[in-house]
Amino acid sequence: MGIQVKLQVFEGPLDLLLHLIDKNKVNIYDIPIVEITRQYLEYVNQMDKQDLDVVSEFLVMAATLLDIKTKMLLPKEVNEEGEEQDPRDELVRKLLEYKMYKYMSYELRDREILAERSFYKPSTVPPEVAKYEPPVNLDELLADVTLSKLNEIFKQVMKRQEEKVDPIRSKFRNIEKEEVSLGDKIIYVRDYVKRNHVFSFRKLLESQHSKMHIIVSFLAILELMKMGEITIQQDGTFEDIIVSKRKLTVSMHS
Repeated sequence: MGIQVKLQVFEGPLDLLLHLIDKNKVNIYDIPIVEITRQYLEYVNQMDKQDLDVVSEFLVMAATLLDIKTKMLLPKEVNEEGEEQDPRDELVRKLLEYKMYKYMSYELRDREILAERSFYKPSTVPPEVAKYEPPVNLDELLADVTLSKLNEIFKQVMKRQEEKVDPIRSKFRNIEKEEVSLGDKIIYVRDYVKRNHVFSFRKLLESQHSKMHIIVSFLAILELMKMGEITIQQDGTFEDIIVSKRKLTVSMHS
């Protein structure tokens, strides 16, 4: 009665080849095809022949190894560039690709194991605390900017607006009175802040197409400053005033 030997199970022929290469401590780019083929066939001969689907995969690789072994004995083929072609190149490429995916699967397995040890804790902060916004400190908000500076820029923009007026057309009467709502202008400036985040106060006023729009825009800026939605700063005495969207922070008290 023969001795039963339990063979190591491999996921496929490439997995077996990688095992043989590591076992023999050989360079994957310079595979000793004769020895590796011999060891590979020894393993295949001991396999359980009941599962034909699995065995057929290993037999196809065995035929490939024998084909490479035969080509290694013949004169090497030369490609169009005049370089000799190694019959093992295609096999080496497949082995490297398989090895890469194999190690990637190990990494994903380890991450899955780590993920199973992680637990999610929902937020326990009360809704009223999460929605809390600290009161606006106007003194701190307007530390570097005074209303006189804003007023100075406002006057300059208004003067430029008057200089743009056509002296002839300005004598024509308006057919329809233009009304500008402060509430609508506040919404407009809010949208402007969302799109730009940081912008020039002067540029905002100059983009308005009438004196009334400039005045109401100026008032909208003041209102948004009071509500703490924007901040303004000026680097120098004669520098432009920069308007920024104010970042709200939630303060937590123990």
